[in-house]
Amino acid sequence: MRSKKKLACFGGEKTIKYKFKRYNSMSSEEANVASNIIKKGILSDFLASPNEGFRGGKLVRKFEKKIESFFNVKNAIVVNSWTSGLICAVGALDIEPGDEIITTPWSMCATATSILHWNAIPIFADIDPETFCINPYSVEKLINSKTKAIIAVDIFGLSHDVDLLKKIVKKKNKNIKIIADSAQSPYSFYKKKIAGTMSDIGGYSFNCHKHIQTGEGGAIITNNNRLADRMRRIRNHAEATIKNKMNLNNLIGYNFRLGEIECGIGIVQLKKLKKMVMIKQNECRYISKRISRLKGIKVPFVPKNQTHSYYMFPILLDTKVLEVDKKFIFDALIKEGVQGLNNSYPIIYELPMYKKKIAYGKKGFPWSLSKKKINYNKGLCPVAEHLNENKIITLEICLFNLEKKDINLICESFEKIWKNLNSLKKLKNIKRLQ
Repeated sequence: MRSKKKLACFGGEKTIKYKFKRYNSMSSEEANVASNIIKKGILSDFLASPNEGFRGGKLVRKFEKKIESFFNVKNAIVVNSWTSGLICAVGALDIEPGDEIITTPWSMCATATSILHWNAIPIFADIDPETFCINPYSVEKLINSKTKAIIAVDIFGLSHDVDLLKKIVKKKNKNIKIIADSAQSPYSFYKKKIAGTMSDIGGYSFNCHKHIQTGEGGAIITNNNRLADRMRRIRNHAEATIKNKMNLNNLIGYNFRLGEIECGIGIVQLKKLKKMVMIKQNECRYISKRISRLKGIKVPFVPKNQTHSYYMFPILLDTKVLEVDKKFIFDALIKEGVQGLNNSYPIIYELPMYKKKIAYGKKGFPWSLSKKKINYNKGLCPVAEHLNENKIITLEICLFNLEKKDINLICESFEKIWKNLNSLKKLKNIKRLQ
């Protein structure tokens, strides 16, 4: 009986026996707004022509003004997804086929797909082992005459090192543009400025499991009026909206427009952003305090003069200290009922299209335009690969409305496994021998 009690997480009673509540930032206010828009019957007021309708309806423009004020930027362009926003951002930079854009291997695939969309070549820089953001020194080694831009992702809720990246770009080639993919970090701060606001272009996601949402949607921000104009055109059928003699390079347009209902909801949601981020910060500070006491575990690192908005809660395991592999800990946490766990983070260049370069045509266009051989083989970004394979576990804090009871049980699950770790290791060795 004593042994059974000790080994509870491998067959006995688990710690968490119920499902957490799904994250929901909506209220009756959003419902009333949506209902009123439907009653008026104007669900979209965009026109793909060079007139007043080009900028969208009243709520589209109002939402954009609210975003500009909140983030203290000159231009906000709302779009139907942040994927669309990234496509607009890259397309605004006068990118030519075969140009190179440096980015991180740790992001949602759309970050790199937006590069391929304009027939440019994604070049992957390694990540910082503590922040998991793009490593500026790795970027520095990859910059060459073909480099036209860098997409730096503010991963998990933490900004990349903005100043260091800008310093390196200025030293190597001041014409290189920086796009901040802040989809996961809409109210994280870097030296008193909000993540995404310090680059040539930034942006945020409003899809269903972000801090605030409009169902699907996103916002691009920039202080560069020329880039803003180009991105607005790409959003709304560019070729049909051009009257002057502006540079037409890459100004092929799409329907990336956001509707009035989504923008009405977004206006209400934006008022909640500070509060929603603070809730996640308080939750994760408590979890960090509890589980950081356990040996062989490292909770999220937050650099001085930065804040973390905790879209995800990344944990690093020291498997040498623990004397078990990552999968062992991950499986134990799952058996205890901990939800929202991932035992890896996707490495973009490991997707089949990069391995086989089948994205564009028989010759692998745009890779065929490169004068050098582009390889996306294992070992390209050793830090990202090592952490992914051996150390990182993430808790998708974004998925749930956690209550105090839930948070305590998450911490108790970790503490229970660590308390019984020696017994669990013995059990593992017995099963091997059998």
